[in-house]
Amino acid sequence: MLHEERPFETIPVGSLGLIALQSCKEMGDLVDQYLAEWRHNRNLTKKDSVVFTNYQKDSYLLHAETPRFGSGEAKGMLFESARGYDVFILLDVTNYSLTYKVCGHINRMSPDDHFQDLKRVIAAIGGKARRITVIMPFLYESRQHRRTKRESLDCAIALQELTAMGVDNIVTFDAHDPRVQNAIPLKGFDTVQPAYQFIKGILSNVDDLQIDNKHMMVISPDEGGTNRAVYLASVLGLDMGMFYKRRDYSRIVDGRNPIVAHEFLGASVEDKDVIIIDDMISSGDSMIDVATELKKRKAKRIFVVSTFGLFTNGLAKFDKAYEEGLIYRVVTTNLTYQPPELYEKPYYIPCDMSKYIAYIIDTLNHDASISDLLNPYERITSLVKEYNAGKSV
Repeated sequence: MLHEERPFETIPVGSLGLIALQSCKEMGDLVDQYLAEWRHNRNLTKKDSVVFTNYQKDSYLLHAETPRFGSGEAKGMLFESARGYDVFILLDVTNYSLTYKVCGHINRMSPDDHFQDLKRVIAAIGGKARRITVIMPFLYESRQHRRTKRESLDCAIALQELTAMGVDNIVTFDAHDPRVQNAIPLKGFDTVQPAYQFIKGILSNVDDLQIDNKHMMVISPDEGGTNRAVYLASVLGLDMGMFYKRRDYSRIVDGRNPIVAHEFLGASVEDKDVIIIDDMISSGDSMIDVATELKKRKAKRIFVVSTFGLFTNGLAKFDKAYEEGLIYRVVTTNLTYQPPELYEKPYYIPCDMSKYIAYIIDTLNHDASISDLLNPYERITSLVKEYNAGKSV
């Protein structure tokens, strides 16, 4: 059964309100379109009941802004009432394309700026909403999630700040370490894996894959992503391998210990298509190093798959790796800002997540379980069967 035809057995928590901050405006518009279409076509037996007030609307977006003063200071503004609404706030803390002026100088929005704007909008709501859910695909400061020496615990502090301001639920994607939710044990925290969208994107763009353990393999580029690779390999019935990073702990470069070598653990990759899966592509150095090592071991085609394509050092390295035959395709979601030139690359496969986010919002607004959305096993196996049967996916 399609989600849009799903007969919800629970009434909505409140009238649905969607706030898409400027960093996530395009995604917010797409999500809003899905929600409006589904609810317009959904047959309601008690449409005129008070509990379904504002259930079917042309748009669920609430107008909010975060204008700045000339000094760089800002404020949050809500231009319509959110009283009694079940509010969902979308933002992308990695969207560096947005700018603002400070005393005439142009500044790019940093993750800190986006997070402050989120808090400003929550403050503008003023506790009047029935419930607030923050959908933050890239979890703010998720790379600073644990303490190994005298250092800050930024992600944990941020989560506690949000819940102290009245946020009831936080939805993120592929959290760097989901255990950070221990900082807010009495609040909702869901980390969603886009495994289904990855597989669909690859199968939709490549028509000659042989999905079995003789012709394909899943690789984790480091020990931290092992669970991610194990899940995908298990669902597809493939072997799994892992690299671990041997680091030089005697020095620190750019805030971390530099990698000396990538050591491989696993079966032979010779003449096999390989999926390297990780949570993010930052500079891309690690992924390209792993691809180089796999090519030395005579791997066939290499698919670089990542939830977040940040490309902090640009795309030149990936262009060169593609030209040299190191990588075959790069697959990422649109959960974070993607530079326009990325979509023009012959090796890039984008995965649109707007429909999936709309599923989550629609389900949560009905206070229904999202367990089936968080576990895409059946959808992936069905997709692979269609692919193997020669059907388009």
